Amino acid sequence: MGQKSKILVVEDNDFVRMQICRFLTDGGYDTCESSDGEQALVTVSADIALVIVDVRMEPLSGFDFIRAIRGDDIDTPVILVTGDDNPDLLGEASKLGVCAVLKKPVQKDRLIKIISRILHVERY
Repeated sequence: MGQKSKILVVEDNDFVRMQICRFLTDGGYDTCESSDGEQALVTVSADIALVIVDVRMEPLSGFDFIRAIRGDDIDTPVILVTGDDNPDLLGEASKLGVCAVLKKPVQKDRLIKIISRILHVERY
């Protein structure tokens, strides 16, 4: 996967975060995790290939996290996960350059396929 090898999972729900990390590990990816957006801002580094972030978190929402990293000129690809059905969410995600929006509960096969496409990695 090159020098950027980790996927950062930012999710305040412990079960959902552990499940996504398990899916990624099973798919052959290295992970690191944060339970909130503020902690994740400290975790984002050059070796992060992609970020998976929940939309609704406190004190820093997923959208605020994305705005913060984009403001720091960090162009790491982002996948949003959400339980919301709000149609405005897709518009906001598009404005922020989000690669994909996945509805909870996240499906393992779909997640791995989207990550492979984003990172341009053939997975067999």
